[in-house]
Amino acid sequence: MSAIYTLWLRQVKRYFRTRARVIASLGQPLMFLLALGFGFGPIFQKAGQGNYIQFLAPGVISMGILFTAVFVSGIELIYDRQFGFLKELLVAPVPRILIMAGRTLGGATVALLQGLIVGAICLLAGFRVTSLAGVPIGLLFMALVAVLFTALGTVVASVLSDFQALQVIMNLLVMPIFFLSGALFPLSNLPKALEIATKLDPLAYGVDGLRWALIGMGHFSIAVDAAVLSTVDAVLLALGSYLFSRIQL
Repeated sequence: MSAIYTLWLRQVKRYFRTRARVIASLGQPLMFLLALGFGFGPIFQKAGQGNYIQFLAPGVISMGILFTAVFVSGIELIYDRQFGFLKELLVAPVPRILIMAGRTLGGATVALLQGLIVGAICLLAGFRVTSLAGVPIGLLFMALVAVLFTALGTVVASVLSDFQALQVIMNLLVMPIFFLSGALFPLSNLPKALEIATKLDPLAYGVDGLRWALIGMGHFSIAVDAAVLSTVDAVLLALGSYLFSRIQL
């Protein structure tokens, strides 16, 4: 357990030690929140959908978690591999699964903290939680999303060896995952092909669960959201552990 704690603490300190990275990672969520939230707000309201900031904020929070979790876990794994730190870890008398667990928990913690920062900015922009009782449930969904995409970043980085390939693959994965999640638009009355695509997107259940928790509305049921996220988390953690254990240095 001490190995898990040490790696967890290292991941958190490493990320927040670089203030420029923290600030830069807030750029996209802020752009979507301000440009879309206030730009499309009147149109969304005229369409009878209510306050767009209320609808958009859970999606923007999920976006902050998604980008941070995937890129931090992936880039730092490749960085550690190229600069020798991972080799030092893997030759230590510690099971690889504990190393992977510590890195995953650290990356998920960083992503969760980033989501909380984005959430605070949403509150400043006018977002309001409808019930404080839903906040702990919202935190649970944020944690599930953070673990899911930290594990995904580990899966991808475990089979790659350079930053350029990682960035290409991540962009091919992350942007469709975000745009098909329903973070920016309601999931009801979609074309059939798009409806199927959104149901296959795990982030859609994270955004939906967060909306249920924070504003009391959503597309799927909150039980379905929790079940899907938990299942995908378990699958990706198992796959990530397997691939991490087979890394060759």
